[in-house]
Amino acid sequence: MKKVLLTGIALGLGLAFASAANAQVKIAVGAPITGPNASFGTQMKNGVEQAAEDINAAGGILGQKIVVSVGDDVSDPKQGVSVANKLASDGVKYVVGHFNSGVSIPASEVYEESGILQLTPASTNPQFTERGLWNTIRICGRDDQQGQVAGDYLSKHYAGKKVAVIHDKTPYGKGLADETMKAMNAKGLKEVLYEGVNPGEKDYSALVSKLKAANVDVVYFGGLHTEAGLIIRQMRDQGLQAPLMSGDGIVSSEFVSIAGPGAEGTLMTFAPDPRKNPAAKEVVERFLKNKNYDPEAYTLYSYAAVEIIKQAAEEAKSLEPKKVAEVIHSGKVFKTVLGDLSFDKKGDITRPDYVMYVWKKGSDGKIDYAGNEIN
Repeated sequence: MKKVLLTGIALGLGLAFASAANAQVKIAVGAPITGPNASFGTQMKNGVEQAAEDINAAGGILGQKIVVSVGDDVSDPKQGVSVANKLASDGVKYVVGHFNSGVSIPASEVYEESGILQLTPASTNPQFTERGLWNTIRICGRDDQQGQVAGDYLSKHYAGKKVAVIHDKTPYGKGLADETMKAMNAKGLKEVLYEGVNPGEKDYSALVSKLKAANVDVVYFGGLHTEAGLIIRQMRDQGLQAPLMSGDGIVSSEFVSIAGPGAEGTLMTFAPDPRKNPAAKEVVERFLKNKNYDPEAYTLYSYAAVEIIKQAAEEAKSLEPKKVAEVIHSGKVFKTVLGDLSFDKKGDITRPDYVMYVWKKGSDGKIDYAGNEIN
């Protein structure tokens, strides 16, 4: 009897140790890995994978190694919900994503029901955090903050000029365009044209004709880099030289590839370049040296999301998502590649900061926004 009991205890301990050894922290990336916004999906995937690699090399989170999976939402809300359900069935507990606000918002409801904590590095529509869900955290700023910066700039530098406001009809694009318009209207600047376009269109000649007929001095576009690039190219092809202004949806080197030389002079709101933050120096060097990859735009935001999960879990002494979320919402300061970050009760960062950039040609002949912050 004693021998059987000892064997049972040994077997139980063996299973417990095996379980501990196999324990994993399942973190997924929900992003457009394919489709027109795949460059942003690549940024997010690279950021999370590098963070997981670095954290695992230092012992993981509470002794458990991070395992990364990827869900491709193709920037489509329905696909995003399908991805969310798949990740939930796979036992994922944390999602870094999604990129598009129109995907993040419906996906977050699936994650809430499934007990999954979602940290978006890029979705800026205010509604993502305004609904009072426990599981929504935003690493970046919001459209109402970004739109204020854009609207103030337009009212200051284009007072008395003709401004067109264009958007792509998505929660992100229309939301940002409307916030920008609201801010400039409050300062007395009224738009001469307000139009919506369909994402995925290739021919914007009718829109450009309207812009020319209105004799616009500047075009504000709420949307993403593919459509922005095509609009600029077709504006220049039709002889319209008015500059275009947009937001963080065009922060990709692919923007210039699509727009061509006409991209020079484009104005853009985005956060201070995270690659230049002293806190990111070692990580940026690691990306460049080991991966030959420039961690532009949302790469470091995605890296920071994993850092926050780690620090919050250690503070909570638990990997249970709700307990981790409570720590994040508590106002705790997290040390990240973006610098010190803390969050309010809604899940928004407490130091939202946007600045204006201009895409300019450097000495190497390349058109880029890096280092081109303006007032």
